[in-house]
Amino acid sequence: MSEADHRIVTEAIGRAEQHTDAEIVTIVARRSDAYHDVGLHWAVLCALLVPAFAAAFPVFYETMLIRLLGEWTHALPLRMLLLFLLGNMILIFLAVRYLLAIPALRMLVTPGATKSRRVRRRALLLFRTAAEARTARLTGVLLYLSLDEHRAEIVADETIAAAVSPEAWGDAMAALIDEVREGRVAQGMVRAIEKAGVILAAHCPKSVDNPNELPDRLIEL
Repeated sequence: MSEADHRIVTEAIGRAEQHTDAEIVTIVARRSDAYHDVGLHWAVLCALLVPAFAAAFPVFYETMLIRLLGEWTHALPLRMLLLFLLGNMILIFLAVRYLLAIPALRMLVTPGATKSRRVRRRALLLFRTAAEARTARLTGVLLYLSLDEHRAEIVADETIAAAVSPEAWGDAMAALIDEVREGRVAQGMVRAIEKAGVILAAHCPKSVDNPNELPDRLIEL
C-alpha cells in the first residue's frame, strides 16, 4: 500500500476518534496462515483414493497396469499388483504435495470455514498484542483485514464488547469487503472505520479527559 493509502487511513482514524473514547487499531495482512497442513491433507486424501479406486474397479485397475507393462498376460502376481499400488499412492501423494506448494493453488482448495477460523484466530492474536488492555478504560478496537482470504474481523476490548453486539459490525465489514473486492483496500478501510466510528460514538462517546493512547496508523504485515 502506498504512502497516500496510509495517510487517508490515518486521517479516517483521527476523525472517528474525535467522537469516541475508543482507540482504533487497523492491520492489513497478506494472509493469516500458510495453510501447509491443508496441502498435506489433500495429498493424503488423493493418495488414499488410489486403493479406493483399485478396490472399486479391480479388473479395470489390473488391466490398466498390464497395458502399461506391455506384457502378454491376463493377470499380475499379487506381489507385483500391491507393489504398483503402493508406487501409485506415493506418486500421487508427491504430485499433489508439490502442486499445492504453490500458495495460490493451496489457497484455492482451502475450505472457506478453515479460512474463517484461521483469520479469526490471527485477529485475536494480533488484538492481544496490539490493543487488548492497552487503554485505561479497555476501549481498544482492532480492525483486521486478511487479503488472500477476503475476510475481515473486528475485535473489541472488554468495554466495547460489553456494549456492542458482534452483529452491529456487519455494515462496516460489508463496506470493507466490497471495496477490497474492487481492489480499493485503503478506501475499504476508510469506509469501515467511518461506519465503526458511528457505532463507537453512540456506545462509547468522547469524554473530556481521554488521551489518544494508541497510534493512529495503518499496520501492514
